[in-house]
Amino acid sequence: MNFSKASLIIRREYLTRVRKKSFIIMTILGPLLMGGVIVVPYFANTVTDERRTIAVLDESHLFTGKFKSDRMVNFIYLDGNLDSLRKESGSEGKISDILYIPGTESITGLVHGITLYSNKQPSVNIIDKIEHTVENEINSAKYAAAKIDEKVLASIRGTNVEINTRDMENKKTSSGLTTGIGLFSGILIYMFIFIYGAQVMRGVMEEKTNRIVEVIISSVKPFELMLGKIIGVALVGLTQFVLWILLTFGIYTVVSNVLFKDKTEGQQVQQVLQQRMNAVVPAQSLDSVSFQKNNWASELNDAVSTINFPVIIMMFFFYFLGGYLLYSALFAAIGAAVDSETDTQQFMLPITIPLIISVVMVQYVILNPEGTVAFWFSMIPFTSPIIMMVRIPFGVDVWQVLLSMTILVLGFIGTTWIAAKIYRTGILLYGKKVNYRELMRWLLYKG
Repeated sequence: MNFSKASLIIRREYLTRVRKKSFIIMTILGPLLMGGVIVVPYFANTVTDERRTIAVLDESHLFTGKFKSDRMVNFIYLDGNLDSLRKESGSEGKISDILYIPGTESITGLVHGITLYSNKQPSVNIIDKIEHTVENEINSAKYAAAKIDEKVLASIRGTNVEINTRDMENKKTSSGLTTGIGLFSGILIYMFIFIYGAQVMRGVMEEKTNRIVEVIISSVKPFELMLGKIIGVALVGLTQFVLWILLTFGIYTVVSNVLFKDKTEGQQVQQVLQQRMNAVVPAQSLDSVSFQKNNWASELNDAVSTINFPVIIMMFFFYFLGGYLLYSALFAAIGAAVDSETDTQQFMLPITIPLIISVVMVQYVILNPEGTVAFWFSMIPFTSPIIMMVRIPFGVDVWQVLLSMTILVLGFIGTTWIAAKIYRTGILLYGKKVNYRELMRWLLYKG
């Protein structure tokens, strides 16, 4: 293999792609889009364009004033006939819903007798709000009938237990944070493999259909061309990922400085609260209650400090490269074997199934990262890039990581050998519909 010629292919593939406007635009928009995925749903949940007006027709007179209005719904209490109210609501549309509570001799009769009439299907949140209010009032009526002090019962049943998790060095840990990092890493690898693997396939197809490859093959061997394209696109992906990290960190720093200009403000508020609590609760009690317990920022900082980010980042780069090289070799073989993108569908399915299975299995791996299923899926080279990255934040034995890495490297060598056999024959083949039997013949061909 002539590495100087392969390096020229790598340089060409890299520079051609990083100079494209689409690469520059996505590099800038990537961190903003990922941040938007997190921020937009939060703000969308706090803003509503429509406030529903629900008329409460309470014939039992047990819930008068019990339903509280908020930004999503406005409760009004009316008297009258149910049928007439339904007709008025349907004709004028001023009232979007009618909550009908029938009169009953027994409080238990209300459990299945309450009905909400609506012009439009109400949201789950509105239904939950009404059900929660009704349940609380019915339970209060039952407690009163049984002469049970509701406050005493609430004090007995209202015990909230919070389990603190720490490592053996007594540092605060967070299962939620660990799960989030593992899930994010696995999904990110899935996206990168799919996106950049498809880029390799399309690049090979374009050069084949444009007959450019005939000129290139006269100077370099097919294997050198395939390897150059794979490594060149891999460097593009790594470049974009590193730029995303730097831009994300920069945006976070700027936003933090803008939103928290006065860093002492939070400390001053905390000191005032501490003084007021000292006036009410003895200092010894404060020690047992741990005032700092409610400081979520401090807890998050402690949990983050226990995450070994250098190891996670190194493992991410390795499994991204390993998974990408393994799959992109197969994508390149598909691009060389077909003449149009429509012909790729029959060959894409066997390649994408392991990736899809990996994403589906993520939820089971998170529940039991040390289980048998998690272990074997983190060893199989077609699923290990995603599954192992989900497991690593939870802590994986070194021998398992080394074994997984070794198998992944061997898997890449095997798929590259298979892809090279297909690529060498298919890259100069035009106008022929290729099937699996034909591909098997190319693999068995000696020469």
